[in-house]
Parts: sequence; structure tokens; C-alpha cells
Amino acid sequence: MTLLRAWFAIPLWKRVLGALALGLVFALLWPQATPAVQFMGDLFVRAIRMLVVPIVLVTIASGITALGDPKRIGGLGARTIGLFALTTAVAVSVGMAVATLVRPGVGAPLGSATAKALGTPPSPYEQLIGIVPTNIFDALAKGDMLAIIFVAILLGVGTLVAGEAGRPLAGLLQSASAVLLKIVGIVMEATPFGVFALIAVAVAANGAKVFVNVGWLAVAVVLGSAIQIVLVHSVILKVLARVPVGRFFRSIIDAMVVAFSTASSSATLPVAMRIAEQKLGVGRPVYSTVLPLGASIGKDGTAMYVGLLSLFSLQAFGTPMTPTVYALVLLTGALAAFGTAPVPSASLFMLAAVLSAVGIAPEQTALVVGFVLPFDRLLDMTRTVPSASANLTVATTVARWEGELDEEVLRTRVDTNMAQPDTTPRSG
Repeated sequence: MTLLRAWFAIPLWKRVLGALALGLVFALLWPQATPAVQFMGDLFVRAIRMLVVPIVLVTIASGITALGDPKRIGGLGARTIGLFALTTAVAVSVGMAVATLVRPGVGAPLGSATAKALGTPPSPYEQLIGIVPTNIFDALAKGDMLAIIFVAILLGVGTLVAGEAGRPLAGLLQSASAVLLKIVGIVMEATPFGVFALIAVAVAANGAKVFVNVGWLAVAVVLGSAIQIVLVHSVILKVLARVPVGRFFRSIIDAMVVAFSTASSSATLPVAMRIAEQKLGVGRPVYSTVLPLGASIGKDGTAMYVGLLSLFSLQAFGTPMTPTVYALVLLTGALAAFGTAPVPSASLFMLAAVLSAVGIAPEQTALVVGFVLPFDRLLDMTRTVPSASANLTVATTVARWEGELDEEVLRTRVDTNMAQPDTTPRSG
């Protein structure tokens, strides 16, 4: 019991960072043993993904019912989508600017890569009509996030406009949301063990040489991610949300670490929702609507990477960079990022849609994927961090606009964490 108390006395983010460091050392010193610990990472990711679909369905619906006034739905949704569209477009621009500056694709040995089949990417029309599922249960089973979000919005709106008749269902949704978040708290206590295994397996599989092979592309991804977080998100927080930037980022470190270790916006959703409520003071009607939506369309890291990798590919193939090419990459990159699934390496699939718009053949795109794929996991981990930061930035900003931001929670929680260790087990 003494050891358990000491374990829980350490803040979760410190336990996670310690596990990350141990996983790196374990992989470098004993790589042949990493298959023995892989099950911990697999179980951790499966447990989180198990929760994603019910969380998205229930929390969006319950968040809408918590608004109380049907008139607030339109304003909240428009502000959220508009802000995500802005950050996504800026992220693509950042990726393109970094690629233009660093020029990582010049001289890239794409000819030595093995082509990887991508399949046929969905057209914009297919993505659009796919939002409305023909079978709700099929969408739930497949984890089709945009369709699930559509169903959740309809369920919440229908419950809200039903008035008195919808109150029992609204209460059930609120209760189910609270229970799910408690389950999330339990699962998140396993984060250090999952992170240890995930990092160990990734490093053992790729080795330190991946950082030599990827070279300037890795530098560009890190630089683009840092610019998106430090400059773009900080400006939004300072100007639009009017919150202390330093305190905000200290509060969301748990979500950023989980985003890095799992390389999945969807997997980061449960801990992000807990942070929004307990550390940022974002009201439930806002965070339970904005964050699940952000897990699907809030892809700053993916957007930055799509813009960066598109120019990397064009540089590698010697394609002339004209204003028209830049405009096409910006437009198709932003749209592709909106439709990318919240799972690791999904942006490589969407790359085909962007490159085809500027005349790159599918066979050439497959060569790019073959070159990048061996070390994409580590790059994916890096670029997922700005996506997690963007989702919480947008949630905080929208909460400010909606009058659902409790500044006292943000200030008190961070000051308390800085003054003394948090000895309470995180349970929701």
C-alpha cells in the first residue's frame, strides 16, 4: 500500500515522461526483448480506442443537451468549425513555408524506396455524402467518426428540441457521459505502462538510424510543429481566448504526452476532455462538443505534415513550384486534413489526394510513401502534438466566447500543481 500511495503521489505526466525515458533506454540496450513488452502498448491503445466511439456519441449528444437553449447550437458549431478551419489552413501554410525554407526533398533517394500500394483515396463527394450513414450501427461498428458525430448531433438536437419529453433521455446521456469519463480516469492510470511499451517497440523497430535517414524531413516536422504551437496557438490563446499562455500549456502537458506516445488524436480525446474540465475550466457543454469534433477535424499536425510532405515530394521529383501549385497544395491539403482518420499514419493515405491535384502520378506517390513509411511512426508522434494542442486551444477559445470558461479553475489548478504534488489519483 505504501508503494501504491507513493506511485499515485507522483503526477501522471511525470510518471508518463519517466516511462517514456525508460522505454527509450530499454529499446537501445535490449531491443530483442521489446516483443515481450509489446502487449502492454497494444492493450493500452485498444483500451482507449474501445472508449472512443461511445465517448464521441454520448458526450457530443449530452453536450448539446446541456446547452439548454437550442439557439446556442448554431453559434457554438459555427464558431468551432470556423476556428478549426482557420488553424488547419494556417497549419498547411506553416508546413509549406518550412519545406520551402529547409528544402528536405532536394536529393531525397526516392528511387531506392519500395513502392507501397495506397488504394484509391475517397473523393470530396464521397467524403461529403459519407457524413450521413445509411446504417447507424454500421457506422458505430466501423468507427466512422464523421458519421458518428453527425448521428450524435442529431441525437442531441432532437433531445433538446423535444423539450419536456426529451428530459429523461437528456438525463440518461448526462449520466452515461459522467460514467464514461470515470472509466477513462481508470484507463489513464495505465498510461505509463502503455507509453513504455509503445516507445520501446517503435525505437527497437526503427533504430537510431532512422533519424539519420530522415534527416532534414525530421527537422522540418519538429520545426513546423513548434511554430504551430508556439506562435499560432499562443496568439489565439492570448488574443482570442485571453488566458495565460504559460499556464495553459502547463495544464495540458498530460494530453500532449499521450498524443506523442500514441500518435492518435482519437486516443488523446479522453485525457483531453478530463484536462479541459478539471484544469482549464472549460464548461461541459463546450468541451464535450468541441473536443470530440476536434478529434475528427482538428488536425493541425496532419495539415502541417501534409503541406510539408507535399512540397517534400515535389522537391524530390523536381516539379517546378509555381503560385498555382502552392495554391492547390494549400486548398487540397486543408480539405484532406479535415477528412483524415484520427489514427497513426493516416496522413500518408491522404497525401495521394493532394499530390494528384498537382499532377503527381499514383506510382510516384507510392514511392514517397515507401520512403517515408519506415520511420513515419516517430514523425507521426511528433506531429500529433500540435493537433492535441489545437483541440484544447479551440475548446478554450470557444468557451471564452460562449461564457463557459471558469478562469478560477485554470488559475487555481495550475498554481496548486506548482506549489505541491497532486496526491489524488486521477480518476476522471
